[in-house]
Amino acid sequence: MNIYLVRHGQTTGDIENRYGGDYDDHLTDLGKQQSEGVARKLADKNIGIIYCSPKIRAKETAEIVRRTINIPLTTIDNFRERNRYGILTGLTKEEAKQKFPDQVLLLADEHSTVAEGEDYNSFGIRIREALQKIDTGKYSTAAVVTHGGPIRYIFREILKEGEIEIGDCAYANISVANDSYILHEVDGVKLNT
Repeated sequence: MNIYLVRHGQTTGDIENRYGGDYDDHLTDLGKQQSEGVARKLADKNIGIIYCSPKIRAKETAEIVRRTINIPLTTIDNFRERNRYGILTGLTKEEAKQKFPDQVLLLADEHSTVAEGEDYNSFGIRIREALQKIDTGKYSTAAVVTHGGPIRYIFREILKEGEIEIGDCAYANISVANDSYILHEVDGVKLNT
């Protein structure tokens, strides 16, 4: 199976400098334009179905892609962003620093868990389960519209490519065969090797 991992477009939380994660925000006008751009890039990739996170920003991006390519769209809850920020979720970064400075310090380590947040291992288990769910599908090529966290996890823990920088509406093309994942192409993703 061929999978295009797509990050959603710019959000209102991005421009307000908020801690996202479980925060449910909308695309900005720029985010909608970015989504239209990635839709055009994906239009000739023979994608048969789109799977997306239930978060509004991912659904809005996926809907723009779906309209352009005219294919089915299915939501998979396990592709949602990690609730990494817990009690910091939705706060501006300045507010969080003032109210919970000790919790903000925990964010320096990807594997740490902020109060009321989702731990790294549980997050990884659900991302792997979500990937398994689409591996057995009837389509040979699928798009997954999700978030930076799940895509970074896939690069770090499954593809063993290390840390990445990923822009809004960036994508990566991977293939899956016999539980082996191979990276083929990136657009807007920078490998930090």
